[in-house]
Amino acid sequence: MRLPLIPSRATLWTVAAAGGAAIVALVAGVPYDTVVKAAIAAAIVGTLWALVDIMRSMVAWRHMPLVWKRRMPAALALGVQHNLACALVNEGPNTWQVELFDHVDPSLDFEGLPLKVLVPAQARTEVHYLIVPRMRGPVSFEPAELRVRTLHGTFEWVRRVGEKESLRVYPNFAAVSRYAWLASDRRLADIGIKSYAQRGAGTDFKQLADYQVGDAIRHIDWKATLKHSRPIVRQFQDERDQCVMFLLDCGRRMRADEGPASRNGSHFDEALNAMMLLAYVALKEGDEVGAMTFGTDASDMRRFAPRKGNAALNGLMATLYDVQPKATHSDYLLAARDLMRVQHKRALIVVLTNFRDEDARELEPALQLLRSRHLVLLASLRERVLREMAEQPLDTHRQVVEVAGAHLFAQTRSDAFQKLAGRDGLLIDVEPAHLPAELVNRYRAVKRAGLL
Repeated sequence: MRLPLIPSRATLWTVAAAGGAAIVALVAGVPYDTVVKAAIAAAIVGTLWALVDIMRSMVAWRHMPLVWKRRMPAALALGVQHNLACALVNEGPNTWQVELFDHVDPSLDFEGLPLKVLVPAQARTEVHYLIVPRMRGPVSFEPAELRVRTLHGTFEWVRRVGEKESLRVYPNFAAVSRYAWLASDRRLADIGIKSYAQRGAGTDFKQLADYQVGDAIRHIDWKATLKHSRPIVRQFQDERDQCVMFLLDCGRRMRADEGPASRNGSHFDEALNAMMLLAYVALKEGDEVGAMTFGTDASDMRRFAPRKGNAALNGLMATLYDVQPKATHSDYLLAARDLMRVQHKRALIVVLTNFRDEDARELEPALQLLRSRHLVLLASLRERVLREMAEQPLDTHRQVVEVAGAHLFAQTRSDAFQKLAGRDGLLIDVEPAHLPAELVNRYRAVKRAGLL
């Protein structure tokens, strides 16, 4: 392996000082031959010293090099800052001064590199830097690069240390965690999730319980009441063992990205986060959850067969975590036919897409086909920038034109979207930030109404 040598700053300053001294001596009238001889002698001594330093340093490094270790997390979450802890381990008798740069994946933003580190002998030196994932999927860390100073500081050379390591970047589970926390504290209204005051309004029997004021008289279990000598009622829960199937658009429309104002990434990332939250809620309700992607080549299509249980959410994310929207056209009718072939049991089909009025002609027959067997919820993402454009002040002629255009576009899109409702159509058309709460509210309304 080549060891490119780089003169240290101390060496360069020494050479510059020697050259300056020679010039001063010549200006002061010192004979030219004397200055040349002194310069040659100094160069020979300096070269020998540097060679000894280089050889000694290389032998010491070869005998006991520094070891680079990263303390990697199990996974990373999209957009979440992580403090990556690493260490340089020195088991040798020499102290090393190095400049470190870790080769992180290009999709990761980082802060705190490069690092200047003094690694004492027989010591483990901890270092930290910050990373923020900007894209889901697998990321890799190449071996780190060290710029090592020789023991006496005359030169530096570059070495690669450590191993190549990989991680997965998953969608941000913050929405799921917050929902679980607020649900346990009965504060779901804080995130826009509607709650129901009725008790036992479902269709599946849950348990027997003591009668409380407000319970329906028709739910009194007279046999249990006589046995226990106090009023006992039957409590019910929403029907379980149903299926929620996601049909996730991965075409060009889902590549929309509203920049820094959107903390959770593109429209596709927002849809994936909302899907994950609804999957969590549905699984908690005892339903099956499955998913299928469309809008990409057949080789890139993903399918997660419906299943229930605590492991289903992890399985769903493992299937979809690295999917990226492509610059391709989404064939809604083909996606509907593919889903009808594999999903025979009646289900709530949640179509996640970014609708435009010109899509109505293709989307309408696809929805009709799906509705022939399933209950369909069409959820579309609306650009936040259009609302902001429509709400801007009318101070200039250009702003007047922009506001009028935004209103015309929104109205045309809304009219076309409403025509897709059909007889029993369920529609959601919201900005990305509101999609998770709207999806959960509509799912819970469907369950309460017994539409499945």
